[in-house]
Amino acid sequence: MIQTLDYARRLIAAPSVTPATGAVFDTLEAMLEPLGFDIHRFMRGDGEAGTDEAPVENLFAIRVGPEGSKHFAFAGHLDVVPPGEGWESDPFEPTERGELLYGRGAVDMKSAIGAMVAAVAQVPREAGTISFIITGDEEGPALHGTRALIDYLNDKGIKPDSCLVGEPTSVDRLGDMMKIGRRGSVNIWLTVDGTQGHVAYPHLADNPIPNMVAMLAELDALTLDTGTDWFQASNLEITDIEVGNRAHNVIPAQAKARISIRFNDLHTGASLSERVVAIAEKHGGTALPIISGEPFLTEPAAFSNMVAAAIEAETGVTPEQSTSGGTSDARFLRAVCPVIEFGLCNATMHKRDEAVALADLDVLARIYARIARGALGGIEE
Repeated sequence: MIQTLDYARRLIAAPSVTPATGAVFDTLEAMLEPLGFDIHRFMRGDGEAGTDEAPVENLFAIRVGPEGSKHFAFAGHLDVVPPGEGWESDPFEPTERGELLYGRGAVDMKSAIGAMVAAVAQVPREAGTISFIITGDEEGPALHGTRALIDYLNDKGIKPDSCLVGEPTSVDRLGDMMKIGRRGSVNIWLTVDGTQGHVAYPHLADNPIPNMVAMLAELDALTLDTGTDWFQASNLEITDIEVGNRAHNVIPAQAKARISIRFNDLHTGASLSERVVAIAEKHGGTALPIISGEPFLTEPAAFSNMVAAAIEAETGVTPEQSTSGGTSDARFLRAVCPVIEFGLCNATMHKRDEAVALADLDVLARIYARIARGALGGIEE
């Protein structure tokens, strides 16, 4: 019997605003232990709450199959974004209204994790090794989450053959889109220093704003590429400009700005950073890049085709194999093994009154069970 709704409700009922620790991991552990999983939980981060170094909990669970069998991993996160105000019901009290289940994390992505647990209950141990790679730090800085789990896998010599991340990839209906890759992301902080002075005596000052404006104009005019077979064009966006000058008669001492670049596999974070640094220096400024992820592509082949077939078998929909959207922890897991993302409809994720269609829950569990059996080399029904 599939129990996806029960699992989803139990996870939603455990508040886990990022970074997540404690009760929500207790809940998942209690679900996995009866299914024969060995569970390891650990903390990373030793800073104060509210900082990037705040403690984060991670969980790795594994059910080992016969010697020499394949290893398939489910991956995801139990942390959620803050619920905000104005919910019709308590965001951490799972509530059914009509044909929907409401609660923070219902879509992103506690219901998907519930579906994963329900799925593995349908896959016998003899089929192969199955594991769960679950973090409490995906919605936050993502410094001590999946990356720490990968370090743990490497230390233990554990290497899955393939992995599925349960991010909400569907758009209009369950099954219409899966992700076979993602663009990379780099954020760059720009600074131009000048010399403060009185506007009536500009020869005694050095206004940094014209240099910053010229720098941003050159950056904004860049055409990075026109896209590739699998990726849309890279784009550079100016996301912040700051001078902080509250006086009308003062030339400021400094101007700051920030840009964000989402880029395809024609570039690397380093190559784009070098290009922006050169433009910043040309205009008398500096640039501080922080690369949050490189682009990746799981080339359409046996694994992606199997996932697509499993989705179509349960939904009647042929999924689009896409690289659109933002980043996810798949950007880290791709260094371990081939990775694909598939999950629920994403229309309400991060929104007030986040909700999942009740009818989609057990369908998703059946899809995940098919994917697990297929990845382990089993014959699909």
